[in-house]
Amino acid sequence: MAKLSVAVLGSGNIGTDLMYKLRRSTLLELKMVAGIDPASEGLALARKLGFETCTDGIEGILRNGKIRMVFDATSAKAHLAHAPRLKAAGIFAVDLTPAAVGPGVIPVVNLEQYSAESNVNLVSCGAQATVPIVAAINKISPVQYAETVSTIASLSAGPGTRRNIDEFTRTTARSVREIGGAKQSKSIIVLNPADPPIIMRNTVYAVVELPVDEKRIRDSVMAVAEKIKSYVPGYTVTVEPFLDGDHITTCIEVTGAGDYLAPYAGNLDIITAAAVNVAERYAGIISKERMATNG
Repeated sequence: MAKLSVAVLGSGNIGTDLMYKLRRSTLLELKMVAGIDPASEGLALARKLGFETCTDGIEGILRNGKIRMVFDATSAKAHLAHAPRLKAAGIFAVDLTPAAVGPGVIPVVNLEQYSAESNVNLVSCGAQATVPIVAAINKISPVQYAETVSTIASLSAGPGTRRNIDEFTRTTARSVREIGGAKQSKSIIVLNPADPPIIMRNTVYAVVELPVDEKRIRDSVMAVAEKIKSYVPGYTVTVEPFLDGDHITTCIEVTGAGDYLAPYAGNLDIITAAAVNVAERYAGIISKERMATNG
């Protein structure tokens, strides 16, 4: 089966980590890494690994003519300008910025719902870690209120994350409702300056309708955690869901794969891993369509 030709737009930490993950894909072929800084470490690494690069951003991707999918790891402002141009060129966009031009997607929760979209958004690292848990609880018992707390190493939060921290927080809270199914929600992101850096830790607190079957909720949460673990091996439920009165509490840690980023940067690893998972599943859909057409 022919691989789908893809490009990474943005040569910072996230774009570079994506490059390393894409090297392992059996469905996606990385054709270009595009940036705007000629001195970028990410572009230098891409060239060293034998990938084509350009320093004029989206212009180089559009000039290539063979790329079918782009991972946009730039900024919300930049993606707002990129999105219509990619759509006009017939290029599918996986958006890792807070721009949210397309619908928010959590692979294990709602990807199939948006299989016909040309642009999908990965929401935030906190959402990728916690929304599936809320959805798993809500599947068993309606969640009246959900609160998520994601604590990440300060060193793993770059300038882009810090500039957009309020937007990420609001977006995560909204996704807890719109994707996770909670009627009300609150999300908190904590940048922990501890040295050595901590790995990503998440707490999910959900108020549910009574009576409730605690075992069924636990089984639902652990099942979705196993699905996430298939593409984020470092995703671990450290405190299994337990019922106290009318609320469920559970805790999750995310250790990064250490591809380009340090293992403590699980918050970045989970969103790049989710992006590749989304792209591979779309590539599978496209492949089936090709076979149906040819057959």
